[in-house]
Amino acid sequence: MSTTIIRNAKVYIERGRFEEALLIEDGFVRKVGTNAEVEAAAPADAKVYDAKGRTVVPGFIDSHQHLLNTGVALSDIRLHAATAIAEVKQIARDYIAERKPAAGTVLHGMGWNQDYFTDEHRLLTVRDLDEISTEHPLVFERACGHMLVANTLAMKLAGITPETVPPEGGMIGHFEDGSLNGIFAENARAPLLALFRNKSLEDTMRLIRVAMKHAAETGVTSVQTCDIRGGSWRTTMEAYERVAADHPLTRVYHQSSFMNPAEYKEFLDEGHVMGKGTPFNRFGPLKLFVDGSLGARTAYMRQPYHDDPTTRGIPTLTVEELDTLVGMADSHGCGVAIHAIGDAAVEGVLNAYDKVCHDGLNPLRHGIIHVQITDIPLVERFTKNHILALVQPIFLHYDTQIVEARVGKELAATSYAFGTMKKLGIHMSFGTDSPIEDMNPIDNLYCAVTRTNLKGLPEGGFHPEECLDIYDAVDAYTREGAYASFEEDVKGRLLPGYYADLVVLSEDIFTMPAQELRRTKVDATMVAGEFVFEREGA
Repeated sequence: MSTTIIRNAKVYIERGRFEEALLIEDGFVRKVGTNAEVEAAAPADAKVYDAKGRTVVPGFIDSHQHLLNTGVALSDIRLHAATAIAEVKQIARDYIAERKPAAGTVLHGMGWNQDYFTDEHRLLTVRDLDEISTEHPLVFERACGHMLVANTLAMKLAGITPETVPPEGGMIGHFEDGSLNGIFAENARAPLLALFRNKSLEDTMRLIRVAMKHAAETGVTSVQTCDIRGGSWRTTMEAYERVAADHPLTRVYHQSSFMNPAEYKEFLDEGHVMGKGTPFNRFGPLKLFVDGSLGARTAYMRQPYHDDPTTRGIPTLTVEELDTLVGMADSHGCGVAIHAIGDAAVEGVLNAYDKVCHDGLNPLRHGIIHVQITDIPLVERFTKNHILALVQPIFLHYDTQIVEARVGKELAATSYAFGTMKKLGIHMSFGTDSPIEDMNPIDNLYCAVTRTNLKGLPEGGFHPEECLDIYDAVDAYTREGAYASFEEDVKGRLLPGYYADLVVLSEDIFTMPAQELRRTKVDATMVAGEFVFEREGA
């Protein structure tokens, strides 16, 4: 049994309460208190970690992301930093020149965003990607993950022609002459995604470990991740089982995504129910998608888009399909966590939950992921059945630049209503949707407490009345994340009996000015009583 003392620390316990030291035994916190109290309770051979006055917080819990896809994004063509179409092309050409993939190898890129392009303010098209390569099938996903662009070779490989009819809830783009422009949105993306998603067991394990290493470096000790999906779920599940059995760096709680009732039934019939598994690899709720993204104008709105009155976005499930899947999960004792960004999408999910929640109770902790565009009555509806909100404050970095144009000033003013959610007592937890945004919790906290983008704009914050203070923001990232996975009695706090999952920070985030929060570094990360990351020179 390993024993560690962390001393000379500022250990966050709860609002207004900090302690000086922790005693950690066999992966759990056994005692908190002063240096003297903890040392008196420890065996003589205990290891000692001197925090040197630094702040220690519970390990951050990312309540919604895609861990496997984060590994993919860190390994494939990274386009997040591209500020021009020409730069996208150069990044891809450099990748090909450096890696020298064989002709015919499918190459995948992630992260481009037309709103950041300074040379031409438009979406990428097949013509751009054909200029990069005609020997490699190319599939480049937009930053939101709800739209992609493919080159001619990729579309040919996927069997897509100008006559291909998009499925319900999907869009295939065309030029004015009727030829394919290479743009695919929502449910129409599947044939292109299949070109690179079905990876071997060994590759899947490698990518999970790449992402876990990044999680450890950023102070994320637990993830609630949407990686088990229809089609390739058995391989992904086995990869996670093998990683969990061999020194994992991150605790994993699966939000398993099945949009097809028959396939979801097969998954359930094999016994994969919520709560099954180990503390490092457990099954959680069913994950569904009912719309797309604001940036791609595929989020489903009650009114037409302010800057494109021809569309209200794309609903990816009908009311009947949504009710069927939610009912299946609920009847099997399984919660549901549903991606909903537009106000029509959020309303539709709340309607579906009204049909399975009774007497104002939500024992399976059904929730909505993102909850971006709302009016206040819509937010207040969460309290009727105590629906969870799994939100991403980091989205403010980009969305503050576009939301008023997309939905108008009035609706924008009541969106991303984190302060209102807190005041209403809604169980609100934080995530990053990584790799849509980086997994870094510090930037996420910064956006929650300042309501600005990462450059500090707009000055004073975007509707600052919705700001959280740092205590509530940290609690949303720890205690509330634990609540979302039914682990609030063992995770998200540094108290006796809780997992020894913690982060040592370079700065005192509780007293520093909010605008300076981003200079904070993760100096060390501990999971189950063992350090999984220590910053060099810290």
